Amino acid sequence: MASARDPGPGLEKRDASDQNFDYMFKLLIIGNSSVGKTSFLFRYADNSFTSAFVSTVGIDFKVKTIYRNDKRVKLQIWDTAGQERYRTITTAYYRGAMGFLLMYDITSQESFCAVQDWATQIKTYSWDNAQVVLVGNKLDLEEDRQVPTEDAQRLATELGFQFFEASAKDNINVKQVFENLVDVIFEKMNESVNGDAGSLASHKGDGLKDTPRSTQGSCAC
Repeated sequence: MASARDPGPGLEKRDASDQNFDYMFKLLIIGNSSVGKTSFLFRYADNSFTSAFVSTVGIDFKVKTIYRNDKRVKLQIWDTAGQERYRTITTAYYRGAMGFLLMYDITSQESFCAVQDWATQIKTYSWDNAQVVLVGNKLDLEEDRQVPTEDAQRLATELGFQFFEASAKDNINVKQVFENLVDVIFEKMNESVNGDAGSLASHKGDGLKDTPRSTQGSCAC
């Protein structure tokens, strides 16, 4: 995985020199630590999976080029650390992101309870046009489920987010999550071009509540 320690001018220069794409979308994967963000990215970008858990330090990224809507789309996918001590670093990357994968672990009620907090972070630090998919990861651990699908779907609807349950380990819905997010970004781009910019700006904000961060031990879900 490429280092993200110097993501500024150098990266922009390399991207500008690569003319083999029609669009470049910056996507971020966010959520609590250990929900499987890095494994999800590796499954999508490299079709690989390891059960070894190594906590992401700060932020890293991978690049993957796909074809959608007869266009070559270069995805710059950022994998963020979930720990609180890295929050200042990771939120600096929210601005300019066109899409977010907000991830929780279906076997961890705590990670699901943090979703509203992460949604508030998106609203605070990202631009208004960013699209969001809520992802319940680790579907392969169904027997250890703590978060009912219905609860997650209800929250996603309230927040105005797309929703998927997925498994990086068993490669369930991984590709579909990314393709859905890219398709929604295209859809909103087209609406904006057609003069319906108002709906583009409001889509992400639907359901986002200006609530303070929940205190430890409490659940906002």
